[in-house]
Amino acid sequence: MLSMPIAHLAVYDTLADWEVGHLLVELRTGRFTGIAFDVVTVAESTEPIVTMGGVRYLPDARVADVDPAGSDLLILPGGELWDAGGGEAFADAARSWLRAGVPVAAICGATFGLARAGLLDGRAHTSAAREYLAASGYAGGAHYADARAVIGGDVITAGPQSPVQFAAATLRRLGLASEQTLAAYEAVFADGDQTAYPRLMAAAA
Repeated sequence: MLSMPIAHLAVYDTLADWEVGHLLVELRTGRFTGIAFDVVTVAESTEPIVTMGGVRYLPDARVADVDPAGSDLLILPGGELWDAGGGEAFADAARSWLRAGVPVAAICGATFGLARAGLLDGRAHTSAAREYLAASGYAGGAHYADARAVIGGDVITAGPQSPVQFAAATLRRLGLASEQTLAAYEAVFADGDQTAYPRLMAAAA
């Protein structure tokens, strides 16, 4: 039997719950793609963490113990730890995933962490705001795009106001859905366009 593709979700205290919710649901269920992922949580230790919304996670594994070659995606949510100067272990993990040719999806504060680590210096990206990333001292300002979500090679980035676009961009990078399906997905979940619902449901048929 073929094994399920695996998405590794980095979890840490203050994780911003809403930023990755749409993406996790679409990966885990495969309801619009036909491909379901195994979502595995990784942290610096296997001790419980508490998200910004007060949800307690018990991590599945330590991020340092995961071989990126056995992964299909690393997801880095935002969280207060990034702005506080933390997250180095996860930025290091992102570097390892990218070296292995595995995509990394980062949103909000996690983009700050990637910028600080030099991982956005040479690739198209976005975040909460241009000025926000500039405060990291990174050298990639010329590659910043004022967009809801950006695919820069193996790195997908978005700001905190764009969880739906983040999900769509990640599904696009992974080649999991057609442009028609992704357009309908954003129309329904970001714009509340009821007329797009039949097109989206056609993908689930």
